[in-house]
Amino acid sequence: MGRVYLIGAGPGDPELLTLKAARVLAEADVVLHDALVSREVLARISPRAEVIDVGKRCGRKLFTQDEINALLVSCAASYDVVVRLKGGDPSLFGRAGEELEALRRSHVEFEIVPGVTAALAAAAAAGISLTDRRVASQVLFTTFSRKPDGNAIDWGSLNPSTTLVIYMPGPDYAAVSQRLTDAGLPADLPCVLVTSASGAHQEVRWSSVGALAGEVNLSAPALMIVGRVAANQIRELEETFWRRESGERGLKTVSVS
Repeated sequence: MGRVYLIGAGPGDPELLTLKAARVLAEADVVLHDALVSREVLARISPRAEVIDVGKRCGRKLFTQDEINALLVSCAASYDVVVRLKGGDPSLFGRAGEELEALRRSHVEFEIVPGVTAALAAAAAAGISLTDRRVASQVLFTTFSRKPDGNAIDWGSLNPSTTLVIYMPGPDYAAVSQRLTDAGLPADLPCVLVTSASGAHQEVRWSSVGALAGEVNLSAPALMIVGRVAANQIRELEETFWRRESGERGLKTVSVS
């Protein structure tokens, strides 16, 4: 049996690949890649490798997850170096858990090679810090679900000091805006929308929770960063929220030096 490498392809820029990821891609015998992996990253694959697209296009899956699992095991029986190439980082919203379970059941050796996840690339594109200590106390990565039961997260636990990163927000920003407002987040809480982070078609747009409903949708892959860190002027925003919260708690308002 060969070894399977679950590699994070990063957000798109091939220079953001780790050295280890680039080396294994150059040594690969077969590569199974997702749709979000950029052409520039695919160009780093060994020319002698067999390349199999197992991604999803316009909601249509070329392979089911069970078929991908079985294909990984089958490839490991025929090749020495098998690569499962995923956009971003394999451990974040990439169904790596199901593939790892299948490999373990079949006693196939594997290794995870981390990648730069889209949240980090989007923050870099916007020039912000996800954990600016002046205004953020925690970061939450999530996806946005439109199912009746919503997401598994407790939206009511969010507060303005949370930096919320929403992967795959979908085409209806009004629904996202409503969910955040219902969770108690203020309408003027800043957010930034980023598509194709680090890529040639990267776009960054600044907005707020209340204004999201009127925003024109960005093309996929898009991501939202919601929170005080998304403000252009952190210091002024810090003072504004401090005054508001102090007033709500009946505290004396003080300025931040």
